[in-house]
Amino acid sequence: MPLAGTGMLLTSMNIDAADEADFNRWYDREHLEERVAIEGFLEARRYVAHAANPKYLSLYSTATLEVLDSPAYRARLANQTEWSRRSMAHFKNMLRVVARITISKGTGRGAALGLVRLRPTPDNAGAWRDALQEKLAPQDREGIISMHLLESEPELSGATADIPAERNEGARDWFVLIDGTQVGAVSAVIAERFTGPAASPLPLPVSVGTYSLMWDLAKSDIANN
Repeated sequence: MPLAGTGMLLTSMNIDAADEADFNRWYDREHLEERVAIEGFLEARRYVAHAANPKYLSLYSTATLEVLDSPAYRARLANQTEWSRRSMAHFKNMLRVVARITISKGTGRGAALGLVRLRPTPDNAGAWRDALQEKLAPQDREGIISMHLLESEPELSGATADIPAERNEGARDWFVLIDGTQVGAVSAVIAERFTGPAASPLPLPVSVGTYSLMWDLAKSDIANN
């Protein structure tokens, strides 16, 4: 699979302009490395919106879903740094999703990312998964590198003691990730496969957005420091 591991933590949030410089410094100088250093975390990627809300998005890949309920991860959540507590208190419209990676096709990751949020029910989940097996085909489109499906785990998603995430009404949502070389290619696939007539049998998404990669960090990067 182009994505490392089988678990993922997805977080997104807005931040007031007055707090944004310190927020970005915290993410870039402490938070990503701190999280990737946790046992079972493999890599992290950080994005800023091109046409999306919330403005900031981070993806943390883990060896398995269970890593995101492990003693090592829970210990880190229970012992946030002072900088983390101060930064997290400023989060707005935060989404925190723990998910399984159930489909991952292609090779590598792109500089542009499309995010499609779907809301299945137990009755239609199987049919949707089958449909997505066909829709998530990166080789069919120029500029698309890989495509993935994240299926949320509601018991593990949502707020924690220090992380003020939104109320967990979408905790069972699915998230399609579309990795591409440019935003235009990603936007075209979203329009063609998820919001246009060819979206059937899927309904219209809860939301769609496009993001640009800010930077990424792998476990090997910090192991070599």
